[in-house]
Amino acid sequence: MGCDRNCGLIAGAVIGAVLAVFGGILMPVGDLLIQKTIKKQVVLEEGTIAFKNWVKTGTEVYRQFWIFDVQNPQEVMMNSSNIQVKQRGPYTYRVRFLAKENVTQDPEDNTVSFLQPNGAIFEPSLSVGTEADNFTVLNLAVAAASHIHQNPFVQVVLNSFIKKSKSSMFQVRTLRELLWGYRDPFLSLVPHAVTTTVGLFYPYNNTADGVYKVFNGKDNISKVAIIDTYKGKRNLSYWESHCDMINGTDAASFPPFVEKSQVLQFFSSDICRETCVHFTSSFSVCKS
Repeated sequence: MGCDRNCGLIAGAVIGAVLAVFGGILMPVGDLLIQKTIKKQVVLEEGTIAFKNWVKTGTEVYRQFWIFDVQNPQEVMMNSSNIQVKQRGPYTYRVRFLAKENVTQDPEDNTVSFLQPNGAIFEPSLSVGTEADNFTVLNLAVAAASHIHQNPFVQVVLNSFIKKSKSSMFQVRTLRELLWGYRDPFLSLVPHAVTTTVGLFYPYNNTADGVYKVFNGKDNISKVAIIDTYKGKRNLSYWESHCDMINGTDAASFPPFVEKSQVLQFFSSDICRETCVHFTSSFSVCKS
């Protein structure tokens, strides 16, 4: 009975030691196999998991707006009073829901180029109001015209157009008009070939952003999705020094094996510059 017990303990110890050895050998091998699979599947080329999700993201992407509503327009115009504003928002739109177009691989430099179609769908459930909400805001056309054309004679002519169109320094517009465009009555009277539609993001819907040219990661997985050029350029010619550079991805995807200490850079064409994000803390979206 004692022998059986001792034999069982010895056999268990031997089996445990063998399994530990195999585990020590197989764990690095398993890690290598997993990394190899990941490196293969994150390349941006036809047939990979990453390519399918990159062409058309399965994650919902939203853009939110807060508008500053002027509370005392008459006092500002008549008495040069300090402007008082009230922040209203968020107003939320779903964006980046359209698949990339004109996707073209370049095997010579391991890049892929594409156009990103623009589209925005209003999300009432994530907004404080509707697209029909009114705001008192600066009249961009009137303010810009008087600043650009400072010749006294031209100023007289412009003032006559402003009065004839019943425009002023401030105007009331809906959210939809402010963001996506409206026909300006003042600009419609200008006898030169100027765009008469004004909007912070006009034109947007039914347009496309790019051409983007990004690395597909085939030769270097750490560069996957990193922008090589935007509209054929590596600089914007808008800003000075580093701010003018086009760095990072388009925020649709990032290279794998990202560490918490890394700074993620991405380029936003809406603000015409790069920006970055830092890891601060972990959180869970699961509900118990």
